[in-house]
Amino acid sequence: METTTKPAFYTITWGRWGDYLSLLHLPYTVWHLSYVVLGAAVAPTVHLDRLGWSVLAFFLATGIGAHALDELRGRPLRTRVPGWFLGVSAAAAIGAAMGLGAVFSIRESSWFFLFIGAGAFMVVAYNLELFGGLFHNRYWFALGWGVFPMATGYWVNAQEISFAAVLVGMACFLLSLAQRSLSRNVRLLRRSARNVEGIIVLNHGEVVKLDREWMVAAPEVALQLMSMTMAALSVGLLLSRV
Repeated sequence: METTTKPAFYTITWGRWGDYLSLLHLPYTVWHLSYVVLGAAVAPTVHLDRLGWSVLAFFLATGIGAHALDELRGRPLRTRVPGWFLGVSAAAAIGAAMGLGAVFSIRESSWFFLFIGAGAFMVVAYNLELFGGLFHNRYWFALGWGVFPMATGYWVNAQEISFAAVLVGMACFLLSLAQRSLSRNVRLLRRSARNVEGIIVLNHGEVVKLDREWMVAAPEVALQLMSMTMAALSVGLLLSRV
């Protein structure tokens, strides 16, 4: 059965303003910013000023920059945002995030330049699918959008990496793999599938009709709950430390 459906459950249909807000991928942006907060929360000492600047930098780089690049390459959200605006927004946001990181590197530790270089590379290489898409897969997603923000949040507060941070990083890696696995089929059904047809015949004879809405419902609810869980968990842990 053919249906007209939104390209993502978080797409906002408020005309052109909705297009711009949709570009933020708000549930996922909140989710990934939560990893930054989580990293800070498990550090030996929490510096709220460093955490604040870290969250801002990641919001600029991923919430705006990465998602603008993603939309520029293929229009997955089908927005009407001009291409030039997407390009300028991505460059400005990623550049501003790198600038914030450079200030921290100069003031606190030159080692942080490694984080800046790694972060800028992952944002561009993943979202533009450079090198034939070599870095556009679930493992690089889990590293770049799960482990990296947590490690950054931890390192800017502790300026070291501990065994505890490695274990938390593993958890972020695995959770990001779960996110990617759930969202992959949802994106396929919402953005690429022309027809979705089928039935399930239960043991007692009841027939369940398969359609697009039925197939995306469970994974999307799981994704929404996981996003809210990470936000609540990271903020709760942070509040327990300050």
